[in-house]
Amino acid sequence: MRQPYRKLSLDERRILATMLQAKATKTKIAETLGRDRSTIHREIKRNYYSDTELPQLNGYHAMNAQDKYEQRRAVHRKLIRYPEIMAAVRSGFDVGWSPEQIAGRMRLERHPMRVSHETIYRYAYSKDGRAEKFYQHLPRHRRNRRPRGMRKHHGRKFLDELAIKHRPDVVGDRTEFGHWECDLVMFRKEFGKANVTSLVERVSRFALVLKNPDRHSKPVMEGLINSLSSLPAHARQSITFDRGTEFSAWQHMKDGLGADPWFCDPSAPWQKGTVENTNNRLRRYLPRKSDPTSFTNRYLKSICDRLNATPRKCLGYQTPAEVFRVKLVEGASSP
Repeated sequence: MRQPYRKLSLDERRILATMLQAKATKTKIAETLGRDRSTIHREIKRNYYSDTELPQLNGYHAMNAQDKYEQRRAVHRKLIRYPEIMAAVRSGFDVGWSPEQIAGRMRLERHPMRVSHETIYRYAYSKDGRAEKFYQHLPRHRRNRRPRGMRKHHGRKFLDELAIKHRPDVVGDRTEFGHWECDLVMFRKEFGKANVTSLVERVSRFALVLKNPDRHSKPVMEGLINSLSSLPAHARQSITFDRGTEFSAWQHMKDGLGADPWFCDPSAPWQKGTVENTNNRLRRYLPRKSDPTSFTNRYLKSICDRLNATPRKCLGYQTPAEVFRVKLVEGASSP
């Protein structure tokens, strides 16, 4: 059975060179190496050594073929060839951007020298990148992350007319600004009941993070009121929650803020996927093992500032803060 395709190793090139010297056919070489015949043909064609002054040296030589292969790889690794691109990528990593966000922002800002996100990933997993532990900056370097657990059904506390199936289409399709999603970010039990409210606007992906001493619903809702009441009415039209008991005081929020509450179906957190995605991003700075009682308001604000200053592919690589500001101005100028 043939092996799945991968680049030839130096050992394979040595076997190939030895068999060529012994006049073996390409078919025989391919069978010996467990490769496709076309792979052997391309390898010989690409890495054949030719010397017009000393034609007796012409031929396929393993070390020469390996050198030519590595040189071609280096040509395509812009991060090695151009230190200014490497510096730009590292600057993006320093503020928590992903390779896709870094590359997209370069295109948006029309950098004279750019790099694709594929090149960044390719370098991260190359020999040089692994030596630098470049992969630690990639979004999925934490392989043990698990989806959030399913929440219990508390339907008796929520009116059917507030179910997400009745939510206007302009909210679901993101055509209207000012509709938010809300959730709580929880931590290990040994730290008590302290938690963090995550709040995100659906159109701009603008996020807010608030500290809570416990899961009592009225204080949680009071935090939403305090955070959003300074915004104009068009920027706080509704908030979508799941059916956790911490959101059962929705009437208090509605009375104090004027925003309509909407609730996901039982055990359906994916229906508020924007805030779920935001929670995953927050976990980079607020891991479950951290002590939420130690978080200061200044620290939580710094996390929000970083998230809101990060370019997003879904926003055409604009940042949430940029889109949020534009939407605020547009709403203020509307009749």
